[in-house]
Amino acid sequence: MATPEEMLASMLANLPEKTGKPLDEWKKIVDASGLEKHGQIMKLLKGDHGVTHGFANVITMHALGKLQLPGQESANGGQEDLVAAQYAGAKAALKPIYDALLQAIQKFGQDVEIAPKKAYVSLRRKKQFGLIQPSTKTRVDVGINLKGTPLEKSPTDRLEASGSFNTMVSHRVRVTAPGEIDGDLVQWLKAAYEAAG
Repeated sequence: MATPEEMLASMLANLPEKTGKPLDEWKKIVDASGLEKHGQIMKLLKGDHGVTHGFANVITMHALGKLQLPGQESANGGQEDLVAAQYAGAKAALKPIYDALLQAIQKFGQDVEIAPKKAYVSLRRKKQFGLIQPSTKTRVDVGINLKGTPLEKSPTDRLEASGSFNTMVSHRVRVTAPGEIDGDLVQWLKAAYEAAG
C-alpha cells in the first residue's frame, strides 16, 4: 500500500493531465480569486473549473500554504520559507507589518526566540509570550499572553480578549498598518515578554 507521501506525489504528477494545468497555474487562479477559506476555494475549483474533489483539495491546501510538497523540506525547509509562505499572494502587502513588529520585539532582549509555524510566528522566551499571524489579506493579528500580569483583566477596545482566536494567548490586537505598531502595543508585548522570563 502506498504511503501518504507516495499518494501525494502520484496526484501531483497526474494533476496537469487530469486538470489541464500544473499546480503553480492553479495557485495563480486561486490567488487571483481573492478567496481565503478552504470551502470557498473548493467550491470555485469544483464548480467553476470542474476539478474533482481530491485534486481540488490538493490545490486548495497548496494555495493556503498548508501543503508541504515532496522534497520541499530538505530543499527549503527553513524558517524564512515558512514566513515567506505566510505573506505570499494576497497577504504580501502585510509583510511590512510583520517586519516592523519583529524589529520592535527583538529589542526586548537576546533571549527572544522567533519560531515560525505554518500559519503564524510564535514569539518565545522561556515560554510563548505572543504570536504574529496574518489572519486576512488586510490584517495581522498579534496574540499576546498576558496571563498573570496586571494587564490580564483590563482589556480595551484595542487590547481585546483572545476568545476563540488562539488558546495559546490571552489577548489579541488587530493591526492593519505598520503605523499601528505604537508605544501601547510594544508595551503590551514587552509585559508579556517579561512575564515569560
